[in-house]
Amino acid sequence: MAANQGGRARRRLSTEERRAQLLAVGARLFSERPYDEVWIERVAEIAGVSRGLLYHYFPTKRDFFAAVVERESGRMLRLTAAVPGVPVREQLPDGLSTFLGYVEEHAHGYRAFHRADAAGDRAVRRVYRQALAAQEEQILAVMAADPEFGPDAGRDPAVRLAVRGWLAFVTAVCLEWLEGAELSRAQVRDLCVRALLGVVAP
Repeated sequence: MAANQGGRARRRLSTEERRAQLLAVGARLFSERPYDEVWIERVAEIAGVSRGLLYHYFPTKRDFFAAVVERESGRMLRLTAAVPGVPVREQLPDGLSTFLGYVEEHAHGYRAFHRADAAGDRAVRRVYRQALAAQEEQILAVMAADPEFGPDAGRDPAVRLAVRGWLAFVTAVCLEWLEGAELSRAQVRDLCVRALLGVVAP
């Protein structure tokens, strides 16, 4: 172990701890500036590691970005996790408020994620599809537990397709909103709430 300037021993990070540290730095940088303006050298510098060590964990910048997105997608799912026993109509506005706050705070990363998917980047597309599938299943599970929709909601192909289409709608709305659409976060939230309930409500 090395000593820091205060004379106290600095613990060597484990592989998982180091990886988590690098991803946390990446999440901050990708949220602050466009993808093309994030440099691997800067990530390594902030984390206090060599560029070679960073590339040991993530062979390319795209791999690093995909890993950051995967980590943040998991975090977003946890932030918007369903509350058992609470109806969809009550949960949806709060969940969307949390989601939109996250999108606004991480605007550059959100844009970069969807641009990378549109460009056909394989690593990011895999993470993108996994994230959308997880969001879809989370919404369907909440609907299935709500008496208004019933336990068969998640097995209904029409409902599943509607939820999938709604997620694409939310993405399009968010990207437009981030470009300067004259709507408040609350107005965007209400628009998205109406859009989902309008197509899936019994």
